[in-house]
Amino acid sequence: MDHVVLSAAGITFVALSMCTAHGRAQTVLTPPALLERADAQYPEAARAEHLEATVLLKLTIDTSGAVREAIVLKAAGHGFDEKAQAAALRFRFAPARRGEEPIVSTIQYPYEFRLPPEPATPAGPAPAPPGAAPTEPAAQPGAPGSQPPSGAATPPQPGAPGSAPLPTATTPPPPAAAGPTGAFPPPPAAVPANLPTSPGAAPAAASERPLEISVRGQRSDALQLQQSAEAVNVIETRKAGEQSADLGEVLARTQVVAVRRDGGLGSTAHFSLNGLYDDQVRFFLDGVPLELSGFPFGIANVPVNLIERVEVYRGVVPIRFGADALGGAVNLVTPDERRAYLSGSYQVGEFGTHRATLDGRYRDPNSGFVAGASAFLDLAQNNYEIDVNEADASGVKRPLRVPRFHDAYRAGGGTLELGLTDKPWAKRLLLKGFFSGFDKQLQHNAFMTRPYGEPSYGETIFGATGRYDVALAPNLELELTANYSHRIIDFRDTSRWSYDWFGKRVHEQDQAGETAEIRSDRTFWQDAGFARAMLDWKLAREHTVRASLSPTYTARTGHERIRSAPDAPDSQDADRALSTLVSGLEYQLDLFDERISNIAFIKDYLYRADTEERLPSGGELRASSIDSHTAGAGDALRVRIAPFIYVKASYEYATRLPRPDEVFGNGGLVRSTLNLRPEVSHNANFGPHVELRCSAIGGLVLDINAFFRQSDRLIVLLGNDVSTAFQNVFEARGFGVENALSWTSPGRWLSLDGMLTWQDFRNVSREGAFKDLEGDRIPNRPYLFGSWGARLHFGGVPGRADGLEPFYYGRYVHSFYRTWESLGIRAYKPLVDAQVTHDVGVTWILSREVARTTMTLEVQNITDARVYDNYGVQRPGRAFFAKLTITLH
Repeated sequence: MDHVVLSAAGITFVALSMCTAHGRAQTVLTPPALLERADAQYPEAARAEHLEATVLLKLTIDTSGAVREAIVLKAAGHGFDEKAQAAALRFRFAPARRGEEPIVSTIQYPYEFRLPPEPATPAGPAPAPPGAAPTEPAAQPGAPGSQPPSGAATPPQPGAPGSAPLPTATTPPPPAAAGPTGAFPPPPAAVPANLPTSPGAAPAAASERPLEISVRGQRSDALQLQQSAEAVNVIETRKAGEQSADLGEVLARTQVVAVRRDGGLGSTAHFSLNGLYDDQVRFFLDGVPLELSGFPFGIANVPVNLIERVEVYRGVVPIRFGADALGGAVNLVTPDERRAYLSGSYQVGEFGTHRATLDGRYRDPNSGFVAGASAFLDLAQNNYEIDVNEADASGVKRPLRVPRFHDAYRAGGGTLELGLTDKPWAKRLLLKGFFSGFDKQLQHNAFMTRPYGEPSYGETIFGATGRYDVALAPNLELELTANYSHRIIDFRDTSRWSYDWFGKRVHEQDQAGETAEIRSDRTFWQDAGFARAMLDWKLAREHTVRASLSPTYTARTGHERIRSAPDAPDSQDADRALSTLVSGLEYQLDLFDERISNIAFIKDYLYRADTEERLPSGGELRASSIDSHTAGAGDALRVRIAPFIYVKASYEYATRLPRPDEVFGNGGLVRSTLNLRPEVSHNANFGPHVELRCSAIGGLVLDINAFFRQSDRLIVLLGNDVSTAFQNVFEARGFGVENALSWTSPGRWLSLDGMLTWQDFRNVSREGAFKDLEGDRIPNRPYLFGSWGARLHFGGVPGRADGLEPFYYGRYVHSFYRTWESLGIRAYKPLVDAQVTHDVGVTWILSREVARTTMTLEVQNITDARVYDNYGVQRPGRAFFAKLTITLH
């Protein structure tokens, strides 16, 4: 993209536009149009001193036409700045558009405060008030000091004869209001006539005063975040939503991220960020913990069509999330509630896969009322073929290729959101209710060495999230978030039978279940509350202070339906509770027109766990508790060396508090460990980012990041098949390099992407259970992996805005050990071999004024490669999918 400047009738329209095949700019752009103005209160002190002023503002207008931000570019003081900002935030615009698509824009807008002139006398015009600038006779009609056109009648104006001389704060009326005076000639059709005027360096007629409008892409919020000082990588999901890859696969194509699954759709996914795994990384949906937001089945199984973008924070987590995290954070962002649309998708494919989503938003521009709803449904049999070893009649094991027979998955849920936006007393007041659930069959144990025929588990969750954002003052904003959720967790292993890989019962057992030495049919009930208060105070244009406070509370109890004896106590009915309080303070400094941006912060963590445990005698419950207090700090720096290159560096001393499952156990094989201490880590990142737009070679983006992690007190599950517990026994050190490169040809007919990550994460424990393994690479974790892709675009198939897009994705994972590398003989160590997969497909895009429709045919793992992930669990082979998406604007 580059800047295109159009000038007409004193208007300068500066827009970001796309490159064409000939290297010229394509300007199918429409600037924003003012629909509704708001009057400001005249500062009393300024009125008493007969002061007038013009405050120059920069307004950010979103895709619904609401003013999202008003920044003072040229201050006037005396209370004028605050009054002008408050009024501008109530303006309503028709949004800027690229073609028919609404996009975010920024404009410079002068807000004028003028006192009425003294009543005119026959001797001549009234003298101007002190400090007032002279006005041209050809100024806007009806404005103070203007003359009505010849032959035109005008109603009495404030300050004119016959009216009381009252001070007024004015906004320049739309140019179309100039009428017959001709002071603002009507612009050509490409530029609407109802744009606000801007002041010049000296008093001048409106036709001589230019207006600057900068139009940015629709996802400029993502671009701004990507280019901020924060250690974040932003992934847009629009293209992914048109294809059949799930969110886990989309994330796995990103540098620094590794996603490994225990099977197909709905299986447990293990997420790695810079070498740290699972609970060491926190997941959010619009800033609320993901497990409390209606998606208890993990990030990889969240429907990608309900997500607008993904923000991956590498080791340094902003205080606005109000959360602890060791390895970083991932925030899923849903579409803006101010954008009106209706979208649906349906995907069908092999292994009994069906996925459907429906998502819509509505906003009344007059009242600010917003309503939204979403729903999803996922079904999969996951009956793909796997390679196993099965004993024959003589007891000799032989390799077999059999279909999975007990791995079905079903999930569904929905949300309903109501609220108000852009009110003087609330920028946003929203209440969202949610409900979802899933049920998943279990096919085998963790190493895929023993098949299961009947066990299953599932969850149901419902709750609500409330949000309230308000501008307490022009430069002071408060954001409040509150969430409540109720989860019901079920686990069923009641069969007395053992199964073979063909799905046949082999022999009956007396007491044991398939997954453990005892049968189980248990339910847990978990109530959780989450809240966050965030205060944002812009002290000046270059200085911003933020503070956050975020408490959480989790309570859990359970019930076991199968007892060893009728009078035996319930092993799951103990009450357990865990509470945390995370607070933070942040200072942001922007210097030299934001060429340098720095964010320094401190964090504080309070933690308490209370539980009841049954005594070894079995009958009585004993209460116990533990408290912990830790602190952290960090800094994030971004330096822009040139318009197309900047460098980021960041550091955080991070803390991750234990989770309820780690502290309380599961009441069965995993025992409670109340004395768990928080994990801590030193996290550092450094790297450049190069971004060329519309260059001679097209568009080029290069991102390189080197990282370092020194982690202590890592929590590990230890024990045997009978009893296990989580322990603080691990110290690890890791470093690595990740990079991503993308290129778009002139004309955007070809796009190429690639990423490669190398990381070295090793045990450095000198005491405890892992001291003899010091220096070993952490097992069961890939240390070298990458992906690449290409997309072609053939426009005009069949219409001008339509297109055909063939695409290809490849993925490579280097071989890695499943166990510690220093144990055993190298030739016999369990190893996950290096693997390469290839996906191909084609998307047909039909874009019309009212709707965008895409149809995709895709083949995943086209070579039918043997793909293995966590502990050597086999992933699906070649599979065919088709997907349809429709979005109404």
